Order: sequence, then C-alpha cells, then structure tokens
Amino acid sequence: MNHWNKLVLGGLMIGTLTLQGCATNRNPPPSVHDNVCNLIKHDRQWYTAAKRSQDKWGTSIAIQKAFVHQESRFVHDARPPRKTHLGVIPGRRASSALGYAQALDGTWSDYQKATGNLRARRTNLNDALDFIGWYNSLSHSRNGIALNDPYNLYLAYHEGHGGFRRKTYEQKPWLMSVAKRVEQRSIMYQNQLSQCRLPAQRCFFGRC
Repeated sequence: MNHWNKLVLGGLMIGTLTLQGCATNRNPPPSVHDNVCNLIKHDRQWYTAAKRSQDKWGTSIAIQKAFVHQESRFVHDARPPRKTHLGVIPGRRASSALGYAQALDGTWSDYQKATGNLRARRTNLNDALDFIGWYNSLSHSRNGIALNDPYNLYLAYHEGHGGFRRKTYEQKPWLMSVAKRVEQRSIMYQNQLSQCRLPAQRCFFGRC
C-alpha cells in the first residue's frame, strides 16, 4: 500500500470512529434515564434541542423527554423487534417505526412535507424532538388536547388523531397504563428541571 492510500485509509478510519463516537454520545446510559439533570449533563443537546422544539411548537421539555423515554429509551436507531418464524427464522418488524421518536414511515413523510425539512432524519436528535413537538401541535389543533396534557397527548401519539377521536384506546387498557406512566415521568422530569443547572443557549445569526 503506497503512502497516499495509507493516508486516505487512515482518514476514513478516523472519520468513521468520529461518527460512531457522535452517534454513541447521543445514546445516554441507563444510569441517567431517571434524572433529567444528569441527562442534560451527559449531553447538553438534550436540553438545547428540546428547548428549540418547545419554543417552536409548545410541548414542554419534560413531556418531550418522557415521550422519548417511552418510545426508544433514548436510543437513536431503535426499531421494533423482528417477529420470528418457528422461533428461529427472523421475519418482518412489527412496524416501520425508527429512531428516538419511533415515527412511522408515512407519518415522518408527512412531517417532512409539512415543515419543509426534507432532509430530516429520525435518528437525529434535533429532528426527532421537532417531530414530537409538531405532532403534538396537531393533536392540539385536531383533537383539542392541551399541550400540557401528556396523558392524552401520548394516547393521540400512539393511536393517531383519527384513532384518538374514535377513542380506540378505550379497548387497550395496557395503553392507558403506558400513557399514565408517561404522564408521571413527565411530572418527575418537570420537577427535576426546576433544580437543574441548565446550559446557556448559543445563538448564531438569530437562531438559538
């Protein structure tokens, strides 16, 4: 291998390791999941990205975090498990859900078109939190759900706006229990936030 090829290969390896490091950094360890202050301390973007979404769409930082915890446990590339045939052969996944917010293909496409953010990725923290804010704003306008009502916001998030209108969740006691846990976690996060040392937002050319 000549000197030039070694340099190129070395650069590619460093770039790959850097990207992997960034991706890993976006997945906070389970030890910080129950304390939003530690979550933000682990990576300040968990505050700055959520603050942008809150200012834009109205869903609080605490509710956003509670949604992400329930949907993906803060794993950037989370997917539903594959079904298996005969207990061994891997089959299809239960749905197309992907990323922090577990957004489905079709719903994500709607978000991209509605916001003009065609390059948005479900594995990107900023985009995922913006998606949650956007979807909840639709739940507010279409279903009349208050933006500070995590219980019903989550039911609409899971069932869709039409499903929420038809009250399909009433046939799913397990889902109502999950929504209650999301509500309780959002309250816990909100109480913790009042005691956090929050990072200052950095603004560039009028954007924070």
